[in-house]
Amino acid sequence: MSGLASPPRCIPLPLDGFHRFCHALDVMAHLLVVDDQKSICELLEITFRKEGHRVETATSAETAIRRLQSQIFDIVISDLRLAESSGLDLLKYTKEVSPACFFILITAVGDYEDAITALNYGADRYVRKGDKLTEELRQVVRQVAESLKLKKEAGYLRRELRRLTGLDNIIGQSAKMRAIFELIQTVAPQSSRVLITGDSGTGKELVARAIHENSARAQTPFVTINCGAFPETLLESELFGYIKGAFTGANENRQGLFQAAHGGTLFMDEIGNMSLAMQVKLYRVLQEHKVRPLGSMEENEIDVRVIAATNKDLGKEIIEGRFREDLYYRLSVIPIHLPPLRERREDIPLLARSFLDRFRKAMEKPVEGIDAEALRRLEAYNWPGNVRELENTIERAVALETGRTISVNVLPEKITSCFQEQLGRTRSGEGRPVLPDVGMDLEQHIQQMERSYLLAALEKAGGVRTKAAALLKMSYRSFKHYAKKYKV
Repeated sequence: MSGLASPPRCIPLPLDGFHRFCHALDVMAHLLVVDDQKSICELLEITFRKEGHRVETATSAETAIRRLQSQIFDIVISDLRLAESSGLDLLKYTKEVSPACFFILITAVGDYEDAITALNYGADRYVRKGDKLTEELRQVVRQVAESLKLKKEAGYLRRELRRLTGLDNIIGQSAKMRAIFELIQTVAPQSSRVLITGDSGTGKELVARAIHENSARAQTPFVTINCGAFPETLLESELFGYIKGAFTGANENRQGLFQAAHGGTLFMDEIGNMSLAMQVKLYRVLQEHKVRPLGSMEENEIDVRVIAATNKDLGKEIIEGRFREDLYYRLSVIPIHLPPLRERREDIPLLARSFLDRFRKAMEKPVEGIDAEALRRLEAYNWPGNVRELENTIERAVALETGRTISVNVLPEKITSCFQEQLGRTRSGEGRPVLPDVGMDLEQHIQQMERSYLLAALEKAGGVRTKAAALLKMSYRSFKHYAKKYKV
C-alpha cells in the first residue's frame, strides 16, 4: 500500500554495542589468592591487578572461607600447604559452595601425588613452585579469563537475539513520543535513577533498554526482574543473593541480581507490587550502595543504575499506606510517563507497519500492507492492551490473511464491532458525534480524520496523488501540503 507510514522516529541502538561490550570484558575475573606467606600474596596481587583483574588475598584457610562465604569469585589460587590447614580442605569447601569457581593449586616439587589427589577432588589446575611460578599462573589465569569472556559474550548474544526477535526500537512520531525521545537522550548519559510509569503494554522495558543502550553503561549488563512475579522471601534472595546454608535448599553460594548488574543497569519492573518489608531493604541498598547476601555478615559495594517501572499510581499507593514515600523519592529522581496508545493514535499506522514487516518475514507470507478500511478500524479502537495488544492483533491478522493486504475480515470482532458502534452512535445523533465523558482533543481528532481520508483516497487512487486529490475535491498543491504535514 502506497504511503502507509513514513520511517519511524526511534531511538537507535548503538551499532558497535557488541564490540564495546567485548572491550568492557577486558577487566574480567575476580580472584582470591590464598598463601600463608604474605610476600607471595602481595606479589600475586600486584601481578594480577596489573592484568586488570579484581584481586583479594587471604593468609589462612579460615580467612579465605570467610571471603567465600560473602562473595562470589571466578578463580581461587591457593597453596597446597597452608600453616594451619590444607589446600585440599579449602578446595573441598570452595567446590561445595561455588561449584563454578576455577581452583588452581600451587604445589612444591615433592607434592606430585597430593596434586593428583587434588585433581580428583575437583581442582582445575595445579602449578609447581619455582622461578616461573608467576608467569605460569598468569598464563593459566589468562586462559580462564578468556573462557569467562567467551561465556559472557555468548550470554550477550543470546540476550540480543531475544531482544531482536521482539520490538527492538521505540516507534512513534506523536508529540508525546517525541518529548519522551528527547527526555531519553537527555537523561541516558547520567546515572540518575529513573521511574517509568504507564499502563501495561505501553513499552516501559523498551524505554529502560533505550536509556541503558544510550548511556555510558551500554557495554555493561542490563539485568531485569519482575518484582511482582516473586513472593517476598524469594525476591530478597533473587536481588541480594545468598551463601550456602542461609536457608533450607541453599546448597551453594549464589550471586544476587544487584551484584550481577554491577557496573550496569538493573531494571525493576512492577515495583509497585513489592511488599513494605522489601521496600525498606531496597531503600537501604539505594542509600548505602551496598548489598548483603542472605546469611552473610559482610556487605558488598555495588555500582548499579536502577530503573524502576510500575503500572500503579504510586501517589495513591503512598496515601493508602502500600508504598513508602521515602523510597518513591529515591526511585523517581527522573520520572517518565508513557501515554496509552489511545492518546497517540497517530502512531498506530507506524506501529502496525513495523509489526506487519516483522511478522510477514517470520511467517514468509506475501502480505504487503493494510487496506484503508482496516486501518481506520485500527485507529478508531481504544486499545486497552496498548502496544502489546496491537502487536498481537497484527500477528493474528498476518497469520489469517490470504491476500496481499490486511483486510477488515481478519481483524478481531471487538475491533470491527467497536467501529460500527461508533458509527451507529453518530448516525443516531443525526450526524452529530457523541462527545466522550472525559472530553477529547478536537484538533488532534480532526488531524487524525484528515490523515485517514488522505490514506483512503490514495488507496482508492492506486497511489496516484493527482487522482487522490481529485477524489477529495482539492488541488494537487493542497494535497501535497497535507501529505507533507501528516507524513503520508
